[in-house]
Amino acid sequence: MAMTRRGWCAIGLVVAACLLGGRAMAADPPQRNVLLIMADDLRDFGGAYLHDVVKTPNLDRLRARGMTFEHAYVQYPVCNPSRCSMLTGLRAEQTGVVTNTVPLRQAMPDVVTLPQLFRTHGWHTAAFGKIFHLGGHDGPTSDLWSDKANSWDEAVAYKATDVGRRMIEGRNLTAGKLKWCTWGAADGDDNDQPDGQIASAVIADIEKQGDKPWFIGCGFMKPHDPFIAPKKYFDLYPPGSLTLWRDDENTTPAPPLAVSFGAYGEAFGRFTDADRMEFLRAYCAGTTFMDAQLGRVLDTLDRRHLWDRTLVVFVGDHGYHTGERNWWNKNTLFERSCRAPFVVAAPGVKGGQSTRSIVEFVDLYPTVAEFAGLTPPNDLAGKSFAPILRDPDAVIKDAAFTLVSRGPKAYAQSVTLGPWRFTRWSTGEVELYDHSRDPEEMHDVAKKKPDVVRALTERLQSLPAYPPSH
Repeated sequence: MAMTRRGWCAIGLVVAACLLGGRAMAADPPQRNVLLIMADDLRDFGGAYLHDVVKTPNLDRLRARGMTFEHAYVQYPVCNPSRCSMLTGLRAEQTGVVTNTVPLRQAMPDVVTLPQLFRTHGWHTAAFGKIFHLGGHDGPTSDLWSDKANSWDEAVAYKATDVGRRMIEGRNLTAGKLKWCTWGAADGDDNDQPDGQIASAVIADIEKQGDKPWFIGCGFMKPHDPFIAPKKYFDLYPPGSLTLWRDDENTTPAPPLAVSFGAYGEAFGRFTDADRMEFLRAYCAGTTFMDAQLGRVLDTLDRRHLWDRTLVVFVGDHGYHTGERNWWNKNTLFERSCRAPFVVAAPGVKGGQSTRSIVEFVDLYPTVAEFAGLTPPNDLAGKSFAPILRDPDAVIKDAAFTLVSRGPKAYAQSVTLGPWRFTRWSTGEVELYDHSRDPEEMHDVAKKKPDVVRALTERLQSLPAYPPSH
């Protein structure tokens, strides 16, 4: 007997659900879990510099299980604005959050966040460590910064123990001018540091929930400054084992607000090679320390046999410079600041794949909602990248956009499209880089390519207005 049209449609729905990892039958109780793992200030280590040098065996292990997005871009390259954008599915131009001093609810009191969507549909939701911009905020404001009242059943921050605060070696690299720019090889073991405690809490909560569906945020705080990790992780990078980045001697000067500005630029300009090497060593040590905690969490998924019903997303909240253009931070519109790690493992997703298809961090919200069979708000800025999870050559968009603000009077918007990165400043200055010839964006070709500048200026005009009206 020939298959009816209704029968073929039913089979199609089942196949699509399996490929995404979602539920095939809407009447079934929710069984899919979401583990959202964030690393703080973790750069994308792709490319020649530092590739195969930084030791991340557990992130490599996750990549072997899932798909690596080689071109994933944040919408604002600073912690709080990026996280607010990612977890609302809205661009920073829409949220209005462009600093680390404004909590999400102050700007958007009624927005429905990604974990809030799950919580209202019966999932257990918990955040351990820094998912929203929790780090560094203690006391009565912590619940406001974690968005506990709206997004989480539980939200907990962590501090180093007294043992973990004892430094075996370390110093401030700027003679105290930038308090954050400090490294330390710490006494104690992993659980004497917040990231070790965060991993332990995530593991305990997974064990506690059993078969109940959950959305857990695992918010590691490294390699973010201060660059502190147990000494054994520094020992993995002995002095002299790393190589410093060197800019091309013919590098085009960037606009004044683009990079090397303010007190940071002044301090970095005084760095010696010894300072740079200490910074890089500490950043790498913190990365490997974070990776070890990731491994503990992945071990739990193995032990509990949870991979067949859990979506695992690993991201950095933005990129990071480790010497490119003599910058040792984030908050620029260069590739190293805007592009961030992005790995997804899910039921039905073939492991060990990479994709060069562009995604933006605002695309995370609709994708995760689709995985769980939930309907997201209809005003999201992102698109589901489920088609890419099924086929790494699929394309959901041709461009990615990022914003930075330099106070109330100056800002810039940037677009990555094809081989080009184009940045337009509110001061009228523009930058254009050709990734096909210049992947590290050392040579501005805006004056040589007026047609490209005009076309990409038009693309930027498609963005929501900035500053926003609300």
